Amino acid sequence: MTTTVANRAPQDTRGSWLTYLGLGIALLFSAFPVYWMFVIATSTDEAVAAFPPALLPGGEFLANVREVFTLNEVYFAASLINSVLVSSVITVATLFFCSLAGFAFAKLRFKGRNGLMVVVILTLTVPNQLGIVALYIVMGKLGWNGTLLAVIAPSLVSAFGVFYMRQFIAHAVPDELVEAARIDGALTLRVYWNIVLPAIRPALAVLGLLTFVMAWNEFQWPLIQLNGTDFPTSMVALSDLASGNYVIYRRVLAGAFLATVPLIVLLLIGGRQIVRGIMEGAVKS
Repeated sequence: MTTTVANRAPQDTRGSWLTYLGLGIALLFSAFPVYWMFVIATSTDEAVAAFPPALLPGGEFLANVREVFTLNEVYFAASLINSVLVSSVITVATLFFCSLAGFAFAKLRFKGRNGLMVVVILTLTVPNQLGIVALYIVMGKLGWNGTLLAVIAPSLVSAFGVFYMRQFIAHAVPDELVEAARIDGALTLRVYWNIVLPAIRPALAVLGLLTFVMAWNEFQWPLIQLNGTDFPTSMVALSDLASGNYVIYRRVLAGAFLATVPLIVLLLIGGRQIVRGIMEGAVKS
């Protein structure tokens, strides 16, 4: 008795035109604020105040950018450099410490592991604003108030990063692989460096992007620490541009566009790796 298996045609996974239409509309609504910001950044004061408003870019972008960079009361060039420095240090530190802690919670057996993990998760429910006063006092005791160290230090590790790494490592790294490495004589740090890190690169890409964006866009704590100093971050510099009795919107949005460009470039460079990391994390079982 023979059994025949019908050959099935490969399933067409392409979306319909309605899918592409919906994606196009979503893209339009998502990109329009950035486009409008660029339009205002390239316009004159008269064009900004005109009605109906202009929908096409003007020719004053370089002049507006030059004005932003030459303002004596706003150190915008230095603020961009400081934002790159602060965001990069925070991102690298978060990836290292969170992946190390996630490895410990996922693969190491020690007393109180589950209780500590619950504490880490509970900290996600506490608003950051509740700890501002205590954090300011601690930074003052260390002598760091008014410096970039006060902005960097509290963000070197995040509870979300620890939880995310713990969940990814628990599924991405088999226990048998860790035990085999231990049998071969590998120490804990060697297991982490040679086995865990290569397996969690997609998750590191996702966490790295999220951390960099959050650090770049952080406003409240840098404003408290760096307002009035000669080395603000870009968000603090933008608040200085928007302060005063009369706000020059073409200048503010020119600065906002310049502060947005690094994030757009980062997304274009790492977008494929980020999507891959999200998809791999979604299908892990």
